[in-house]
Amino acid sequence: MKVNANLENCYGISKLEYSFDFTTSTVYAIYAPNGFMKTSLSKTFDDIAKGRPTSDLIFPERPNRRDVTYDDGNAVEAENVFVIEPYNQDFSSEKTSLLLVNQVLKKQYDAALKAISGEQQNLFAKLKQLSGLTGRTVTPESEFCRCFNKKSALDGIEALRDVVEAGGASDLSTIVYAELFNEKTLAFLESGAIASQLKEYISKYNDLVSQSPILSKAFNHYHASTVNKQLTANGFFAAQHSVNLKSSEGEERIESAEELTKKIDGEKQKIFADKELSGKFDAIDKKIQNDDLRKFRDYLFDNQHILALLQDFKKLQKEIWIAYLIDQKELFIQLCEEYKNGKEIIEKSVAQAKTERTDWETVVAMFNRRFSVPFTMRVANQDEVILKGSAPQIAFVFADSESSGSVERDALLKVLSQGEKRALYILNILFEIYTRQKQDKETLLLVDDIADSFDYKNKYAIIEYLRDIANSGKFKCIFLSHNFDFHRTVGSRLNVQRKKRLHAQRNGRAVLLSEEQYQKNPFLFWKDNLSTPRYCICAIPFVRNLAEYCGQKADYDVLTSLLHIKPDTRGITCKNLEDLYKRVLVDKQKLVLNEPSKPVVDLIFESALEIANEVLANAELESKIVLSIAIRLKAESHMIARLNDLPFVNAIQENQTLELLKEYKARLVGSNEEIDLLEQVNLMTPENIHLNSFMFEPILDMGSEHLRNLYSAVSALP
Repeated sequence: MKVNANLENCYGISKLEYSFDFTTSTVYAIYAPNGFMKTSLSKTFDDIAKGRPTSDLIFPERPNRRDVTYDDGNAVEAENVFVIEPYNQDFSSEKTSLLLVNQVLKKQYDAALKAISGEQQNLFAKLKQLSGLTGRTVTPESEFCRCFNKKSALDGIEALRDVVEAGGASDLSTIVYAELFNEKTLAFLESGAIASQLKEYISKYNDLVSQSPILSKAFNHYHASTVNKQLTANGFFAAQHSVNLKSSEGEERIESAEELTKKIDGEKQKIFADKELSGKFDAIDKKIQNDDLRKFRDYLFDNQHILALLQDFKKLQKEIWIAYLIDQKELFIQLCEEYKNGKEIIEKSVAQAKTERTDWETVVAMFNRRFSVPFTMRVANQDEVILKGSAPQIAFVFADSESSGSVERDALLKVLSQGEKRALYILNILFEIYTRQKQDKETLLLVDDIADSFDYKNKYAIIEYLRDIANSGKFKCIFLSHNFDFHRTVGSRLNVQRKKRLHAQRNGRAVLLSEEQYQKNPFLFWKDNLSTPRYCICAIPFVRNLAEYCGQKADYDVLTSLLHIKPDTRGITCKNLEDLYKRVLVDKQKLVLNEPSKPVVDLIFESALEIANEVLANAELESKIVLSIAIRLKAESHMIARLNDLPFVNAIQENQTLELLKEYKARLVGSNEEIDLLEQVNLMTPENIHLNSFMFEPILDMGSEHLRNLYSAVSALP
């Protein structure tokens, strides 16, 4: 099987064409220095996996192309792509997902719940408006469940479907539920046959009030008494104000609280002259002693048609909710349908979760065996997860040299190292991988630097997992890394074929993938090709180390003069270097260097200029070493010329570049721009020159363009 990628303007990739041939091997390993293409490629494939479009974020107007196809021309489908992203803190801070359900089912499960929740919110938003229930403690959902004795609103909705679909419009839908029913009114209505008494009282009271010259339904005796109390309390009459009462007999001026009280009481006495009515009123009015019940009474004044229904107020409550649902029948039916369909998906997810219990435990056991972390993991509520479909509660058991104990995730994270925190992220990835294997799903797997920030032991645990994945036969793997050490280890331990160990290079804005030149130790390759100028030059620091280790002080000093500007630097010829290499490298007695009379320093500058002018930006080690040596020699030549103090220069015993720069700044012989440039030289080049055959990976991890630009800038110094 082949996977052909043809990409243009996909995030940072302006152009990339490559055919990944998985016919004979299932693994590719790609090394890409920072900024080349690694993140852009993983984002592009992640877009495919998640069904999202891809574009260039910086230049969205540029035409985009994202063709990823099999060799038969068919597009690679989303379900067959999985991208493992590097760890990010946001992901780890979220609650653990439903690990006992694979990720495909988890997405279906979540989507079903989300769809049901959306329809439920739409319906109950309307019921909130109709019912007037706007409080936090008593909501339309909670009151609906209480009235119909249901644990969830959805259970009640499902049970009422036939009734609502068959029902017609009712004037009960205009009743504001909150005006009739609250904690006080319900207690009031529970007190006995109050409904019939209330009906008789209101009817008779309205008749009597309508005959009063002062009172009315809108301004009854209670309202009048309240006004009198407020006026008295606020010093209205004490300030010698007065009140005019209008009646059919004309206006009457009231100048004191006592006089107003007497007037109100007089009207009250007239209304309740009837002993029977007076008894009914006293019995009821004594119970109406708070604002909730007064509002309740006032609402009944305007809706007397429901008084008789209050005799069975529990039935009335249900009928009002049903009337609301009939009024919103379209939203009700949409919710019922979504709940019916979603319920099937949820039940299916739970059922499959039960069958995958052993699988989950297998993955966790493998994780606990392989990872060196001070904790183990288990599902604390496993019975509920399996039987009820509840989300699992992951328990962590932390152990030290003395004892162990359960700890909350947040507390655990405070004591774990960064690598140990990242291990939690790996568990979710492993479960996804294991599930795809079990489902026999062939997957194009792109792994983006998953081992970053792990210590070496856990990094090798990751590599073991990657080897298991590669050997499973279900995954076509592309491993991306900007860490050359990890890239080399993956290539070696997974036995990646030579032609499938790739380096990313840039040709202008286009990205090229080419076969990695060094499959083992690059020094061995250079030693066999010393007649080639750039290999001859980049071997200088290696051979210098060997001379130092072997006690060959004279040869060590000569090679040092090729890494720093010394009095003898320009006098060292290629013939001198050839003889030195033969002395240190005893198996190179037949070595012959071209142009034996040429100064080695000229060869260094010629090679560096050639590399700096190359169109192809590559990651090869020798190019960076040659550039670094040339940059430092150019920088030292400039500083020595400006200082014009040979006794000072010749007296420097070590750290020559740094000492020159210190004096250069102290004597103020250069501009601020020149000092900034020389600071960059001192920052970027030392580790690239003073290296040995075991520590060259950091140089590869730095892009060559930085060194090329720096060489051009240093070469322009006077």
